[in-house]
Amino acid sequence: MIVQSLIGIFGLILISLPFSESIQKIKVKFIIFALLIQISLAFLLLEIPFISSFFDVMSMAVESLRLSAIEGSSFVFGYLGGGDAPFEISNNQNLPIFAFTFLPMLIFLSALSALLWHWKILPLLIKLLAKLFERPLDAKGPIGLAATANIFLGQLEAPLLIKPYLNKMNQRDLLIIMTVGMSTIAGSVMVLYITWLDNKFSGVIGHFLTASILSVPAAIMFSNILIPSAQTELKTVKEDLKMYESSMDAISVGTKDGLNMFLSVIASLIVFLSLVALADFLLAIFPNVYGEPISLQRIAALIFAPIAWLMGIPYAEIIPAGNLLGTKTIFNELIAFNDLRELNTSILSERSQLIMLYGICGFANISSVGILLGGLSAICPDIRGTLLKIAFRALFAATLASCLTGTVVSLFI
Repeated sequence: MIVQSLIGIFGLILISLPFSESIQKIKVKFIIFALLIQISLAFLLLEIPFISSFFDVMSMAVESLRLSAIEGSSFVFGYLGGGDAPFEISNNQNLPIFAFTFLPMLIFLSALSALLWHWKILPLLIKLLAKLFERPLDAKGPIGLAATANIFLGQLEAPLLIKPYLNKMNQRDLLIIMTVGMSTIAGSVMVLYITWLDNKFSGVIGHFLTASILSVPAAIMFSNILIPSAQTELKTVKEDLKMYESSMDAISVGTKDGLNMFLSVIASLIVFLSLVALADFLLAIFPNVYGEPISLQRIAALIFAPIAWLMGIPYAEIIPAGNLLGTKTIFNELIAFNDLRELNTSILSERSQLIMLYGICGFANISSVGILLGGLSAICPDIRGTLLKIAFRALFAATLASCLTGTVVSLFI
């Protein structure tokens, strides 16, 4: 299996090379540094007992956040939001309603993240991590800051930290910003997925944090491969840009942003799940293949099955694994996580399920391209033309980055 994973690491890099603007200008040292950083971080985060103990403490903190969020949602939505039901329950598994039980946490955590940013707790963590990637990956100053911030913030919140610098960046710099944004997941959404998959995976919080951290060097590496031009000379960010006027302003703005995410997730799920059903109805017109109707999931499974093998998935399991990768890329990671949650070990082994948890942990999907184009263009209208040129390169690079993270992790499990 280790040999398969090593082949996968180099295979994913080889897949990206034909799409490079200039293979001759690719600096091999940045690829080597990125792989060394990613493998070293994977070893530290997955194999060191002290780190595992730290993640156990964080699991208790996440449970406290979940219970705190339920206090608010149950007051507003009653038993639909996690409170006690005024009647006898015959099947507890059917009681939780996703929109009222899980999604309100987005609003709470968005406000909490904004408050922690205003109190300069998150900026300190981000600066420490940014130092790790600056020189080895040629992501200095504002670019390194925004890239690292994606571990904790969303794909649109992180670029806000460097808003004054965006119109001075070249294609390569903006590609890094977009790619890292789509290869990681925001802290608020991460906690939502942690509570959702807690019963599925042991130590799930450690896996999600590890996935986001490992995907940063992978995303920067693939960006450097696709557009290997030099970084724009920008002054180093010495001070954090002020985002909020006061603690109450941070809570207010964070709550508003959380509400937008809450509504966006609900609307996206309704639309995309409906589109999946509609597409499958249309594909059902065609004759069955091997006794089963054609569906988007089956098509995606065939396209991504070879990638799943490169990630260390056994050959017998690459079709369901490819299905997960395709679902995440074409639709979104939320639907893919839901599919993963419902899989049993007769379809994917525990090891394969854990690898796929890492492989689908990110915002690399078509809808995120639209979100980034609209959001970044609103933040800085001058860069819209450049964003349009590199948008789908960013999606391609972010998809490879998440897959590479799963491949590196497969060396240790």
